[in-house]
Amino acid sequence: MQSKAATVEDYMNGLPEERKTAIEKLRKEIKKNLPKGFKEEMSYGMIGYVVPHAIYPKGYHCDPKLPLPFMNIASQKNFIALYHMGIYADKKLYDWFTKEYANQCSAKLDMGKSCIRFKKPEHIPYQLIGTLAAKISVEDWITLYEKMLNKNK
Repeated sequence: MQSKAATVEDYMNGLPEERKTAIEKLRKEIKKNLPKGFKEEMSYGMIGYVVPHAIYPKGYHCDPKLPLPFMNIASQKNFIALYHMGIYADKKLYDWFTKEYANQCSAKLDMGKSCIRFKKPEHIPYQLIGTLAAKISVEDWITLYEKMLNKNK
């Protein structure tokens, strides 16, 4: 479910109140912890945290006109989603996150390759998401991304 909102502000204004509160808390935690260089913008109809072209001119390999995606948060039909490409790309990070989630949260982890789904806003581990956001610098993400690209060639 992609939003047609042109700006993060428009996206936030279109959310129902119970989702808006949770998404705003997620944004605050992510922005507080995200390493320098990532930029918040609308990306794929969601709030995205990307590596801008000014830092990585090649852009995203699927569409080089787009900046390199890293994280997204979205209000989907039945859940709030956090997409984190680093979890998909880095097995050590995935293992760390799943272990920490189990240690810190009573709710069962509902996760795909890079998507973490929260059916109830009260089950979102905001501090853990902030810690996750801080784990990969822009430089480390670019290195990991290029390593994955070269491996798939």
